[in-house]
Amino acid sequence: MDPDSSFIDGKPLMREPKETKNRIIKVSAIEIPMEYEAVLQTVPGLHLRPPQLPEAVKNDVFPLPPDKGYDFIFHLGVAGRGYLRMEKSGHKLGYHMKDATGKLAPMVRGDLGRREDHVSVGDIGERERLSLEMVENAGAGDTYSARPNRGFGTGYEKFPDELYTDIDVSRLIHDLRRSGVEQIYSSMDAGHWLCDFIYYCSLAESKRNGNPYEKDRNTQVLFVHVPPVGQPLSTEECTDAVKRIVTWVCSEIADQQSDMV
Repeated sequence: MDPDSSFIDGKPLMREPKETKNRIIKVSAIEIPMEYEAVLQTVPGLHLRPPQLPEAVKNDVFPLPPDKGYDFIFHLGVAGRGYLRMEKSGHKLGYHMKDATGKLAPMVRGDLGRREDHVSVGDIGERERLSLEMVENAGAGDTYSARPNRGFGTGYEKFPDELYTDIDVSRLIHDLRRSGVEQIYSSMDAGHWLCDFIYYCSLAESKRNGNPYEKDRNTQVLFVHVPPVGQPLSTEECTDAVKRIVTWVCSEIADQQSDMV
């Protein structure tokens, strides 16, 4: 990042910051396996105060998390060929695709929300990318209604069927395009697979651990789908977009905190 906080790699940032002083953004990155169980074991701990990290990253090299919790948790996942896709929401139910180990999402017993048996455009894209062998069979009668409901049950009863990020996605994308990142769009359909699952889990845990009387103190959560390398974006193009998103969100958080002082 350039010394001038309104530029990245010589290109203008999306907007002028309220303050001219530079800000240091501390970034930690971990890889979460594409497994339902791994998500449920890892993501809730990231939202605690202080956060609890997986045993695999507890070493002398990985930076210790802040006691007050992370300001921003940014999830990235690979989708099919296409542009960057910034997701606005995550879904509680309707997870009928197997994870990387061949296991299914937890079964939800009782009426904890509407059944998610509708196959969305995002679902179709994920199923085409992953192959039909990854989709749970309906069983007798070969109908969607014959399948058990899967997703978030025990411990997530109080949360709605859909959760939305508090980040202003429309304004963020507008500013990204103004800065030269044009191959990006928003989405309300994260695909009902692991990316959707981890997003809903993270959004729910952010609300669970946030202060209900201080909306801006909740950990901000966002998910962006990136395409495979060269389909059509390069690694450098995706990296540049990620840097700009992180800078934009962190600037928003810093401005909000300044306004509250």
